[in-house]
Parts: sequence; C-alpha cells; structure tokens
Amino acid sequence: MVESQDTDRRTEPLPGGLTRAAVEREPAAKSTPARGGSGSSRPRGRPRSFDRETALEKALLAFWEHGYEATSVSDLTRVMGIGAPSLYAAFGDKRSLFEEVVGVYDERYGSFGDRALAEEPTARAAVERMLREAAEIYTAPGHPHGCLVIHAAANCTTPEIEESLRARRNANIDAFESRIRAGAAAGELPADTDARTLARYVGAIIQGMSQQARDGATREELEALAELALAVWPRARTDRDYAPSGPSGWPGRMRADMDV
Repeated sequence: MVESQDTDRRTEPLPGGLTRAAVEREPAAKSTPARGGSGSSRPRGRPRSFDRETALEKALLAFWEHGYEATSVSDLTRVMGIGAPSLYAAFGDKRSLFEEVVGVYDERYGSFGDRALAEEPTARAAVERMLREAAEIYTAPGHPHGCLVIHAAANCTTPEIEESLRARRNANIDAFESRIRAGAAAGELPADTDARTLARYVGAIIQGMSQQARDGATREELEALAELALAVWPRARTDRDYAPSGPSGWPGRMRADMDV
C-alpha cells in the first residue's frame, strides 16, 4: 500500500508537464549550468566582437566624407560593421563618437600645422611648409580630400558641434597670429605688421585649399596656389627691398614691404 502511494506521487504531474520521476532523472548540471559552459546563459564580461580602432577609423572616414550632419547613426553602424547597441556601448552617442574622431584626425592628419609652426625657424618658413603639406594631405589618395574640421562644419545644425569646430578653426588663427607676432619681434617681419590680418589671410588660404581639394584641385594646383599666396608675405624693410608702392588694402608697412 505504501509502495502504491509512492508510485502515484512519482507519476503525479508537476507544473510545466513534468513528473517527479522525470525531474529526478535530470542531471544536476542541467539545472545549474557550469560557469563558462555551453549553457544558454552567456558569461558576464563578454569581449566585444569587433575591433574598436578599426571601427573608429571607419567612422572617421565617414564623417570626413559626408560631414557631421549628413552622417546618420545608421550610416555609421553600416560602415563600422556594428549594431547601434554596440556603437552606443563603445563610443557613446553620435556626438561623443564625432568628438573622438576629431581627436584622432588631429593626431593622424591635422597636426602638420602645429609641427610647422613649432619647428621652422621663421614665420614665413612655417607658413610655407604648412601650405605645401596641406596641398599634399588634402589631395592624398586613400582618404577623402580636404580637411575634416573644415568640411564637417558645412550645413551643421548641431550648436555644440558647430561651436566646437569654430573654436578649433579660431584656435588655428590664434596660433598663426602668435607665430607672426614672434616673427615681427625677431625682426623678420616689419614691426608694425598687422599680425591678426596676416593670420586670417593664412587661415583663409588653408580653408580655401580644403574646399578646392574637395572640388577636384590637384596637389600641383594647390602648391601653385600656396606659392602665389606667399608672394605677398611682408618682409622687414631694407634699402634694397623697400618698395614704395604695392597692392592696396594692406595695413601699415605691410603695403610697402611685399615680397613682390
């Protein structure tokens, strides 16, 4: 009689359709998967399934080619080969990704100007080197033409990005001005050179070269433009170099001391 009751209990169905006998026959490992085993639960700390640096480089090229506003999150996930959750987990939002991209761009492609200003002995030599290297980098194969920082601002309607890019461009103008002032103090430029105007002139040439490169100008064409731009560089006055007349519109002694 006891045996009959026990048999009935073992065959009595449990929630989920199983019987006690079936549960007792299940291996213990099935109810508690071993850590790192082949159970359905994935272990925590699972490594990313993509290379972050490679994905970042692809994002850089996308922003460089299309600008900030025209590059959507779906564009980014497609070119980076990752899903949106992975993008947000690894880089944050689109704005954070772009800010990181600009930092990488500055280190890898945009630092030629800083090096020229720091390494060349005169302001003129620094600007000459900077313009010639811009002609090379802005037209080099293997990446979009022109400058990412200049092009990404086109049609940008995100105030934070627009202001960030503007601040970078203005910082470049400030750096040019500082180097030009140092040149004037050293006597390589007229003492009354309008350093701010000359710095903006250099900035305008570089920004124009970027757009010209995107419009198809070749390296040789941009180098010729750089040479022409340097033709109006002011020089310290000497009896031999002094020219009583020159192109109008330049302030102070700059009008009389062009290298033309």
